[in-house]
Amino acid sequence: MKSRRVIIVGAVAALIALCGVVILWPERAPSFEDVRAQFTPSDAFLLDRNGEVIDAVRIDMKVRRYEWQPLSAVSPAFVSAVIRGEDARFYEHDGIDWRSVLGAMRDRYLRGKQRGASTITMQVASLLRDTPRLRSGLQAWTHKRNQIRMARALEASWTKEQILEAYLNLLPYRGELQGIAAASQVLAGKVPSGLSLSESLVIAALLPQPGASPERVAARACNRARAANIAIDCGEIKLAAMTLLSNGVERSAAPQLAPQLAHTLLRSPGQRVKTTIDARLQRTARAVLEQQLGRLADENVRDGAILVVDNESADVLAYVGSAGPRSSARYVDGVRALRQAGSTLKPFLYALAMERRYLNAASLVKDLPVHLDTATGAYIPQDYDKDYKGLVSVRTALGNSLNIPAVRTLVLVGVEPFRDRLYELGYEHITESGDYYGYSLALGSAEVSLWEQARAYRTLARGGRSSPLHVLPGGHRAEERALLPADVSFIVADMMSDPAARTLTFGVDNHLNTAFWSAVKTGTSKDMRDNWCVGFSSRYTVAVWVGNFEGDSMHDVSGVTGAAPVWREVMSRLHRDVPSIAPTPPADVVAVSTRFANNLEAPRREWFTRDQQSTPQATVALAAPIPRIASPANGMVIAVDPDIPTAYQKLPISTEGATRSMRLKLNGAELARADRVTLWTPEAGSYALELGDERGKVLDRVVFTVR
Repeated sequence: MKSRRVIIVGAVAALIALCGVVILWPERAPSFEDVRAQFTPSDAFLLDRNGEVIDAVRIDMKVRRYEWQPLSAVSPAFVSAVIRGEDARFYEHDGIDWRSVLGAMRDRYLRGKQRGASTITMQVASLLRDTPRLRSGLQAWTHKRNQIRMARALEASWTKEQILEAYLNLLPYRGELQGIAAASQVLAGKVPSGLSLSESLVIAALLPQPGASPERVAARACNRARAANIAIDCGEIKLAAMTLLSNGVERSAAPQLAPQLAHTLLRSPGQRVKTTIDARLQRTARAVLEQQLGRLADENVRDGAILVVDNESADVLAYVGSAGPRSSARYVDGVRALRQAGSTLKPFLYALAMERRYLNAASLVKDLPVHLDTATGAYIPQDYDKDYKGLVSVRTALGNSLNIPAVRTLVLVGVEPFRDRLYELGYEHITESGDYYGYSLALGSAEVSLWEQARAYRTLARGGRSSPLHVLPGGHRAEERALLPADVSFIVADMMSDPAARTLTFGVDNHLNTAFWSAVKTGTSKDMRDNWCVGFSSRYTVAVWVGNFEGDSMHDVSGVTGAAPVWREVMSRLHRDVPSIAPTPPADVVAVSTRFANNLEAPRREWFTRDQQSTPQATVALAAPIPRIASPANGMVIAVDPDIPTAYQKLPISTEGATRSMRLKLNGAELARADRVTLWTPEAGSYALELGDERGKVLDRVVFTVR
C-alpha cells in the first residue's frame, strides 16, 4: 500500500509539473490558413479556361493526398464516428482531457495497462510537428510536453471546427493514404460527403490502427456502434469493411477529360495549370468521337483524336488525344502523333500552283493514267475510285480529291517548292528532301500531326495569315505572318466549301455538307491506316483523325465515312447558336461567268484573280498540254550493264506537248527534234537535258547520271 501511495503521489507530482510547464512556457501555433495553404495534394491539376478541373496527374508517389476538404464537405456520419471513437469530450475540453490523462496514468501505474489519452487537438499538434509517437523514456516525456503545449496554443487561436477539419485532412488512414479525401476516394470510390453510415464507421475505426485487418476493423466499428446505440447491423459493417479494405483501387477524383495534355503540362504536386480548353466542348468532342469509334468497332477502328481551334485567337478549345474505349494504346497522344497525311495536303498544292499563276479554279487538268519515271522506278498514281474522269477543272479535282490531277499539278510546281511551302505552313516534320518524298507528296505520303493540320488549315481560314496555336492563356502571342496570298486563300477555301464540286466522288448527300458555310477536306492514307477530316468555318477550325495507333489497317473506312461524321457533328454543335458567314472576297478577286468548251462542266460563276480576268465572261478552251520532258525523269540514275552489248542499251528520250519547232539539247549540244522519241546510247557521266522553243528559251530541264 505504501508503494502504491508513492506511485500515486509521483504521478500527481508529474502531472502538476506538466501543467506548470504548459502554463509557464506557452507554444506559438501556426495559423489555420497557413496550414491549409501548405497542404499539397500529390496530384497536379489541369484546368479549363474558366478554372474547372478537367484532369489530374499524380506526381508525388510517396504519399496519396487529394485536395483539402472543408468540414462542410465531409459526411456528418463520418465526423460523428471520428469524434465518438477518438475524443468523445472534444467540444468540452480546452485541448487536454485531464480526466483521460489521469485515467491513463492510473491504468499505467496501478494496473500495468497502457491506453491513449491524446485528444484530437493533441493529435493535430503532433501532426503539425510531424513527430512520431514515442512510448517511453525522456523522449516520450518531451514529446508529450510539446504536444500539450501546442494543443493549448491551437485551442487558443483556432476554432473547434478548424481543429477538427485539420485533423480529418492531415491524419494518415491506411497505407499511403493521408486525409479523408484520399481515404474516401481510394477506399470507397466517392467524395467524402457521400460516405454512408457503415462506410463512415469502418474508415473511422481505422484510425487507432490503420494497418489492421478488415476483420479487426469491422469488430472495432461494431463495438463502437453498440456503445453509441447506433441502429446498424454488424453484418452490414463487416460487408463494408471487406469491400473497402480489400480493394484499395487507385481512383482519381478529377475527371479524365484530357489525360494526354495533362501528362504534357503537369510537373509538380499541387500545380494548377489553366488552359484555353473549354470543358463543355471537351466533353462534347470526346463523347462524339467515342460514339463514332463504337460504330466503327467492327471495321477494326480503335483510336481517334480531335483538335478544335478558335480561328481569331488561335486558342485550342478542345484537345482529345485519345478516346477509343477499345484502344490498346490509349496513352498515345493522337494530336501530336505523326501519321501519313493522305489527301489533306492537296489544298496547299493547288494554292501554290494558283499563286504562281500556273492554274486557276477553272483550269483543266487531266484525270487520265500517267506513268512518271523516278530515280526509284515508275510512279503510277491512281484515283481513289479507280474511275478516271478525263479533263476536269481544278475546282472539280480538289472537291473530288482526284489523285492524278494533283500529281500532275505537283509536276508543274516542283516537289521541292511544295515541300518548302508545307514546312512554312507549320508542317514541321516534313524535313526530308524532295527526292525523298517524290511525286507521292501530292497524295500525302509525308507524316504530319493533327496539331500541324489544324494550324495549316486555320491559315486558310484566316486568309493566308498564320500564327502558332496555343493551349496556355496569357502567353506570348506571336504576330501573324502572311504565308499565302489572300486572293488564293479565298479561292481555295471557296472550292473546299462547294458541295457541288465534290458530288462526282462523294455524292450529293455526304458528311462534308453542313447547314452553314464551311470548308473541308478529307484524307485517307495508304492501305486505309489513317482517316482525316480537317476543315473550318468562319469561327472555328476542327481537325479529326481516326485509325489505329499500332498502324494496322481499317476495313474499308475512308475519310468521308470514318473521320467526317465526327467533324460534322462537332462543327454543327459549335454552330448550333452561332452563325458561320462566308468570307468576303478580297478586292483583287472577281466572279466571272464561265463556260467550258464541249460542255465538259456546267456553266458557273467562277472566281478569278483580277490579273487573270480580262472580260466579264470566260470560255475555258481545251488548252494544249504544257511542253515538258517526259523521259528521263529529273534526278534519274541510269546504270549501264557491261555484260550487254552497247548497241542494245538505249535510253528513250521523249517529251509531252512539244511541237515540231522545239529542240532538245544535251549538255548544251543540240540532240534532236523534241516532237519525237529519240533513242540515245548512254555513256558514263552527268547530263543536263533541256527542252527549248524556236527562240532558244528553255521550257523544261532535267538532270540525270549514267554509271
